[in-house]
Amino acid sequence: MTTVDRAVPAERPRPAVPVRARQPLTGRIAARAGGGALRIFLVLVALFWLLPSVGLLLSSLRSPQQIAESGWWRVLAEPAQLTWDNYSQLLSNGKVMGSLLTTAAITVPATVLVVVLGSLAGYAFAWLDFPGRDGWFLVVVGLLVVPVQVALIPVAKLFGAVGLFETTAGVILFHTAFGLPFAVFLLRNFFAEIPRELLEAARLDGAGELRLFTRVVLPLGGPAIASLGIFQFLWVWNDMLVALIFADSGHPPITVALQQEVRQFGNNIDVLAPGAFLSMVVPLIVFFAFQRQFVSGVMAGAVK
Repeated sequence: MTTVDRAVPAERPRPAVPVRARQPLTGRIAARAGGGALRIFLVLVALFWLLPSVGLLLSSLRSPQQIAESGWWRVLAEPAQLTWDNYSQLLSNGKVMGSLLTTAAITVPATVLVVVLGSLAGYAFAWLDFPGRDGWFLVVVGLLVVPVQVALIPVAKLFGAVGLFETTAGVILFHTAFGLPFAVFLLRNFFAEIPRELLEAARLDGAGELRLFTRVVLPLGGPAIASLGIFQFLWVWNDMLVALIFADSGHPPITVALQQEVRQFGNNIDVLAPGAFLSMVVPLIVFFAFQRQFVSGVMAGAVK
């Protein structure tokens, strides 16, 4: 009796199961936390960050007696307390309103000078060959660690000798000088990431250095320039130390003017509250107006 070997059917190949790429820990945390809980948390953080601004606004819309008797949150239960009388008194206060104009006269030129000079120097350090380029750039980087307090007395003596002490021009020059190292460092690193082929193609088309800078480099560096402008504007507008020493005491910036109001008349909260809110709301408007460019510049710097 013969046994017939029964053919064993070949086992069908199993489909290959794709192996999930192992994500880094930060990626897994971000993927799990990207739901509604994270959004609620961010909204709460934003509200907590805006709480002092809202409290100052509501305080500026209350009478001095109401401010002395209770906190600003009382307005939520009694909206009838809100009034514009404090802002009417502020508009009639020539010293405070003049200080706002003085602050703008200092902040705008100091910001424009830093952005323009920093852009030119950043492009030169990134794409122009000149003797000692790397050494001079190291000097610029070294100036980043020099604190403002170290230069106050020497610069005050220098400004006194040349007639710039207690002048608006002196404050502008001081802010410009101390804003340039960070501006050059930031824009040089950003401009250096521009593809060399793009610049060479523009040079082959006959573009000179000035046209190359204005038509190619500046449009590509717009986010970084916007971020620099916001940083410089906020720093100069909110400054008090430099303004207290170098600004004209007869026409001080808003930070010094409010400090003088507190020292001379400690109970005039009806002027201090709206003045402080106006001095704070201008940087907020600038930041939110250029928020998209600021985020683009930060993200571009993070990617590069």
